[in-house]
Amino acid sequence: MESTLATPNNLEALLDVPVKLTVELGSCQMPMREVLQLALSSVVQLDRAADAPVDIFINQKRFARGEVVVVEDRFGIKITELVGATK
Repeated sequence: MESTLATPNNLEALLDVPVKLTVELGSCQMPMREVLQLALSSVVQLDRAADAPVDIFINQKRFARGEVVVVEDRFGIKITELVGATK
């Protein structure tokens, strides 16, 4: 992916460094007893509404929020907000 911004030469080497991008749909807490009872087809209710934005992390640091979309037969994320960005 090419950047449209000019990159200083001393940062050029960093552009190919891999980072881990993760998306958090939500979370929950449950007793170990319930965890051990989970099986195929079990449903775990998360703490967010289905239409709530998801958090997007790079190397475990939140940098954006977005919404889940479907691209062909896969999930994707449409970025709707950058953390710390001014409007």
